[in-house]
Amino acid sequence: MPLILILSAALYGAHQTAGSEGQAADLIVRAARIYTVDPARPVARIMAVREGRILAVGDDAEAYARAGTRVIELPGATVVPGFIDCHVHMEALGELLETHDFRHARTPGEIIATLRREAVRRPRGEWIVGRNWDQTNWGGTFPDAEELSRAIPEHPVYLTRVDGHAAWVNRKALELAGIGAQTPDPPGGKILRRPDGSPTGILIDRAQELVASKIPAPSPQILRRRLARAARECARLGLTTVHDAGVSAAVMAAYRELVARDELPIRVYAMIGGEGELWRQYLERGPEVGDRLTVRSIKLMADGAMGSRGAAFFEPYSDDPGNTGLLLLQREDIERVARQAVARGFQVNTHAIGDRANRLVLEAYASVLGGPNDRRFRIEHAQVVAPEDFEKFARYSIIASMQPTHATSDMRWAEARVGPERVKGAYAWRRFLALGVPVASGSDFPVEEPNPLWGFYAAITRQDHSGNPPGGWFPEQRMTRQEALESWTIRGAYAAFEENIKGSLSPGKLADFVALSADIMQVPPAEILKTRVLLTAVGGRVVYQGNK
Repeated sequence: MPLILILSAALYGAHQTAGSEGQAADLIVRAARIYTVDPARPVARIMAVREGRILAVGDDAEAYARAGTRVIELPGATVVPGFIDCHVHMEALGELLETHDFRHARTPGEIIATLRREAVRRPRGEWIVGRNWDQTNWGGTFPDAEELSRAIPEHPVYLTRVDGHAAWVNRKALELAGIGAQTPDPPGGKILRRPDGSPTGILIDRAQELVASKIPAPSPQILRRRLARAARECARLGLTTVHDAGVSAAVMAAYRELVARDELPIRVYAMIGGEGELWRQYLERGPEVGDRLTVRSIKLMADGAMGSRGAAFFEPYSDDPGNTGLLLLQREDIERVARQAVARGFQVNTHAIGDRANRLVLEAYASVLGGPNDRRFRIEHAQVVAPEDFEKFARYSIIASMQPTHATSDMRWAEARVGPERVKGAYAWRRFLALGVPVASGSDFPVEEPNPLWGFYAAITRQDHSGNPPGGWFPEQRMTRQEALESWTIRGAYAAFEENIKGSLSPGKLADFVALSADIMQVPPAEILKTRVLLTAVGGRVVYQGNK
């Protein structure tokens, strides 16, 4: 691993040129290579920083050093702009870090065994929660409430599927929510049932709220703890900015408290979680732009997810005839919010997975935007798009906010869900790029792992971590390394109206950067997965440093 040295540069006391007088750097960074994502100077070795912003990049940056200037020596390391994850769920990551992650469970029995041990330690009646079960790990059959209930009869259990769009609950939870054979499906949701009408314990999309609403809300202290823990994990992984997709008033308050205490090590671009009182308050006050917390967008949900068969399609699922998924909003709902947003200077970011949902959102946006514009409305995921709809993204200046690891996670079963024709419009990054549509990358953590290097790898290979399938899944949709790096940096900044202050290591911009143990622009793809974050800096301040 490259050695990190942070020292005072007293030896620079007399090092001064006319061009640098009066602009002394408080930090000099030297590395084997610095990829700036700035076309004016793509690669350098030295960077000078003053008061959290970049003074200069290149060999001439040495001229800004003075007595007392800190120096970070990174021999053998690669520096890139701080990674920007354009779609995350911070509270959920914090909760996951404190509870159970069943992403790799191969059977329902594995999950139940873990929860049975947990139940022994908990007072009777206390809720037990967990995340990330995935029925595709064991053949595709949804689990059942009875399996949970026999093992854990005295504790209500609520387990969220990996995509966040389905829940598996036990009989105790169903009873507390009053869900039985006669309970109707809520709008935008579905209760899976046995032939006799009784609930199986699987709740899709808005049916989840029937049970989730019974779980006691976390206290402000717990929220702060979870968000802080998630932020530290982000810093450890090289993320310097995240776009939190769907924030409540309670989470917003927790963020503000963390900022006031100087306990938020990264920057957060928060999306208001749908219509409601918080949205109404921001419509009154207007956007909030800050150093650590910015609020100038709203997150809407047009449909569910493909893994739980709630994404909205024109034609039925290939592996579930008769089911076309669920629309969670109507076109007029999206149009109404979009008009409010335009009037008050907000951005609209709408979750859309299926082709029907994507078209619904595109048409709603188009009716408000009218043509080319700088509103920067986004479609979150843009996962399966009808062939004739791609150009609408370009026509109305809509950003495709996508998650590369969704493709490599879903490729095991995606074609079975949608068939050989529709899958050609799935996870189609190259189609967007060819049209000039900005593709801003993210992870959707904790749906996927939060490591941006894994997202970078997925973007350039379309392979799993074992290198399968050979050549990549629909390899014609791969990004180049430069495109992938841009999608995780400057495109993410653009997607938040922040490209003038971050996203590249350019003079005048914020000194948000990451030092890596390997050159991800040159090493074999498999080596990217082994690359470690050595150091993360936000505004020139080191917020994470790995082992020396």
